[in-house]
Amino acid sequence: MDITGRKLFVKALEEEGVDTIFGYPGGTVTDLFDELYKTDSINLILPRHEQGLIHEAEGYAKSTGRVGVCLVTSGPGATNIITGLADAHYDSIPLVCFTGQVPLGLIGNDAFQEVDIVGMTRSITKYGVTVRRREDLGKIIKMAFYIAQTGKPGPVLIDIPKDIQTASGSAEYPSHVDIRGYKPIHGVHIGQLKKAYKMLKSAKKPLILAGGGVNISHAGEKLKKFMEKENVPVVTTIMGKGAVPTTHPLYIGNCGMHGKYAANMAVMECDLLFSIGTRFNDRITGDLNEFAPHAQIVHIDVDTASISRNVVVDVPVVADAGVALEKLLEWAEKKDTAKWQEQIHRWEKENPLAMRRDRGISPQMIMEHINAQFPHSIYVTDVGQHQMWATQYLELDEQSQLITSGGLGTMGFGFPAAIGAKIANPKKPVVCITGDGGFQMNIQEMATAVTQGTGITI
Repeated sequence: MDITGRKLFVKALEEEGVDTIFGYPGGTVTDLFDELYKTDSINLILPRHEQGLIHEAEGYAKSTGRVGVCLVTSGPGATNIITGLADAHYDSIPLVCFTGQVPLGLIGNDAFQEVDIVGMTRSITKYGVTVRRREDLGKIIKMAFYIAQTGKPGPVLIDIPKDIQTASGSAEYPSHVDIRGYKPIHGVHIGQLKKAYKMLKSAKKPLILAGGGVNISHAGEKLKKFMEKENVPVVTTIMGKGAVPTTHPLYIGNCGMHGKYAANMAVMECDLLFSIGTRFNDRITGDLNEFAPHAQIVHIDVDTASISRNVVVDVPVVADAGVALEKLLEWAEKKDTAKWQEQIHRWEKENPLAMRRDRGISPQMIMEHINAQFPHSIYVTDVGQHQMWATQYLELDEQSQLITSGGLGTMGFGFPAAIGAKIANPKKPVVCITGDGGFQMNIQEMATAVTQGTGITI
């Protein structure tokens, strides 16, 4: 039996297990909205602006590990999500964004609210396509969800012309898809990993650098077990914070421009930097000629393009962080790093993070109170100096999570992302740490928070 494109659209979402979609209506997506209103299995969230919408989807995705789903109209509705697409691209957040488009016969004629959104976003999406045949709709949606959440996660954009939504065709939605030329990494090269581990065993001053890839892979527990078995200290990037409990005796802190003195000194003085799930952003490395000058470098990452792009490494290992750590745990044996840890503790003692208590309420004291009053929470920050205070002073355990905009540094991200995180985790405390500038950039989402009844602490 044939069904319309709009019915297949909703069927596809249900088949993919989508329980929430963030959507803003407009002329070219009214048919899709009409169909969404008929289902009880998908919660339709109506934000107040498309940029707020996509950041809410990011918060949903980051806090759950599931795909965040967006639906916006053509023209300005589509262009309003570009910043969010770039943010998701840089921070590897799985999103599937559907945009409406003018009917096929009007494409290329500068029709009302027509933009080439696929062309505009090609460099900041993993995959983008305009659906030009009704019979391709199901396969394309299946591809979108597969691509968004495999390999290095990221945003995907599907542009659906209005007449495709109403055209009839097959009701079949594929159970799997084979994409020529797209082969995400699932395993690990054992020979390379053994070579990396051999270097770790022979190092006198080893240091693990954990990036956002560890959190994306939900591999924090594996990393914790590995560092404990090996007795090797750990530093993190901002996006890697929370991969291991921040109070763990082997955890030093964040490294880089806004990192702790001891963490940066450990990077400077280590003889092996065992990095997992980081792309060596300039905020971490600083002057590349001075980065980890005494160290051999191991780089484990699922993204082949990131290896040796910024920092030339000695042993590259292309693998998902969780897969690599699972194998490393099989080989792990305790190392004697007592002298190395003593040196790190001296740096920590001589150069602790500042905590001023003599001039009223300081930002550092606020972070201390947030730790005390809101433990085991999802902390969502905006971008600015408050973000640095949060990443420096917040304590995270296994029940906590930090969500922030790292790669793009998007002001206006924090509040809507907190809404998305709370919608996805209604029983979990969510704390939004923001500044006056970032908060006002998407302050209209206060209405969304009120209508959804989200109990967020700001």
